[in-house]
Amino acid sequence: MKIGIYGGNVRRNAALTSLVDEVVRFEDAGFSSYWMPQVGTFDALTMIALAGQQTSSIELGTAVVPTYPRHPNALAQQAATVNALTGGRLVLGIGPSHAPGIEALGLQYRSPARHIREYVTIIRSLTAEGSVDFEGSMYRIKTGFSCPDAQPFPIVVSALAPLMLQAAGEVADGTVTWMVGRNTIASHTAPRITEAAAAAGRPDPRIIVGLPVCVHDDREQATVRAQQIFAGYGNLPNYRRQLDAEGLKQAGQMAVVGNEDQVSESLAAYFEAGATEVIASVYPSGDDSRGSFARTHALLRRLLK
Repeated sequence: MKIGIYGGNVRRNAALTSLVDEVVRFEDAGFSSYWMPQVGTFDALTMIALAGQQTSSIELGTAVVPTYPRHPNALAQQAATVNALTGGRLVLGIGPSHAPGIEALGLQYRSPARHIREYVTIIRSLTAEGSVDFEGSMYRIKTGFSCPDAQPFPIVVSALAPLMLQAAGEVADGTVTWMVGRNTIASHTAPRITEAAAAAGRPDPRIIVGLPVCVHDDREQATVRAQQIFAGYGNLPNYRRQLDAEGLKQAGQMAVVGNEDQVSESLAAYFEAGATEVIASVYPSGDDSRGSFARTHALLRRLLK
């Protein structure tokens, strides 16, 4: 199984640079990738640039950078710089985010699929050719830049709805999901984005599935803990639709939990559904948080191949 880590959490009283040390440890353990979110804490791409200086092989991704607050020229230049500093190991995960958060910034959240299609097209041109001359319905831009050691990098989109999956298949390199169940991956996500990519003459897309994961003998206790940690996602319309599609009331019920055999079986089912990679957001359950983390990471290491 191709398994990455969905991390980016700074432990209490730990320095921000501790994240760099964490990425180094996961590279040494053999994980294929490490992903950081762009939320209300640190700047993910800056941290990836720092981690890239201390690592050599692990893929480094964002899951995801919200697009509406960032002009595509600015993000393209930043991402090209980070990719150069990491030796070509960046995977730029982007997405429109959610209406409440974007509108709280005083911005309009409109036509997300069209927005993403134009946004990716602009970034692709700037990072592959160094220039862009684009006129669309949402962006008009003619500019360029020259970043030393620049090279193209994969772009994946947080696509959930049909129009977003079509746009991602046609102009991006795949999708990175969160809070999407395996039934939805099999019946909706994988076939839609794969069909769109094929129709556009593009390679098979990457389908990167982000999941909360906890190895624990008491599945009920681990699920309750997940419900506490991830409760807020159920209040966001985009995620609410994904939970409803799986028949789940709370976001924490999406977590992959159980003993080693049960978690292994559940993760394998995601790959059978169409996932090309799983990125695990490991969380603890029980009184021994350190031991809980260690047990889950140990299983994930055994599943790597």
